[in-house]
Amino acid sequence: MFGSVSTPDLSSITDEDKNHVYDPSEDTFLLLDTLEHDSQLIISKKPTLILEIGCGSGIVSVFSAKVLDAHSPAFIMCTDINKHAANVAQRVSQTNGQSLEIVVTDLVMGFGDQISNKVDLLIFNPPYVVTPSNEVGTKDLSAAWAGGVDGREVTNRLLPKISDILAEGGLFYLVAIKENKIEDIKQILNKQGLTMTVVLTRRSGPELLSTLRFEKIESRVADLPL
Repeated sequence: MFGSVSTPDLSSITDEDKNHVYDPSEDTFLLLDTLEHDSQLIISKKPTLILEIGCGSGIVSVFSAKVLDAHSPAFIMCTDINKHAANVAQRVSQTNGQSLEIVVTDLVMGFGDQISNKVDLLIFNPPYVVTPSNEVGTKDLSAAWAGGVDGREVTNRLLPKISDILAEGGLFYLVAIKENKIEDIKQILNKQGLTMTVVLTRRSGPELLSTLRFEKIESRVADLPL
């Protein structure tokens, strides 16, 4: 890990939990490294609303709270389609002395205008593994990795909403692999007024993992003549 932010305590996760909830793995820890790598940028944004989609164990949201610490107290929301994950994330947050608002839902379904142009930091470690389409969208553990065609079927449902979710200057972090066609994702979000930076890349077995940072460009009001 970069710097000195400690990895959240996961001692409350049981072996039984691991039968139902994604166990933090290389992609998870790459995302933690990314958030720490970008900690000064994130702190400079003074985020007031953070949303993690597909929180699993809750480790990433808890870590983001640790990164911010007393610099910028934020309201942190998480969603997951898996009710077991919501229960585990609640326990992990309590073990680490953090407060998370956890909602069992599909991506951001049901939020509507509550998050429209309000999220300062959006985080998504999606199911990115290339699989048959019929494996996508279950409510069990396979939902954590089964990504369908190009590993993009779940991600593609979220991408059109990103600009509407983010506040001006907001940041969106996404985990992806080469097979997800990163350049295509970049072009889709560029059209929404977001710029992309590849923050970190790491090989894990056959997978080349990358963390992508998208930033919603703040609108500038031109100076008017007096």
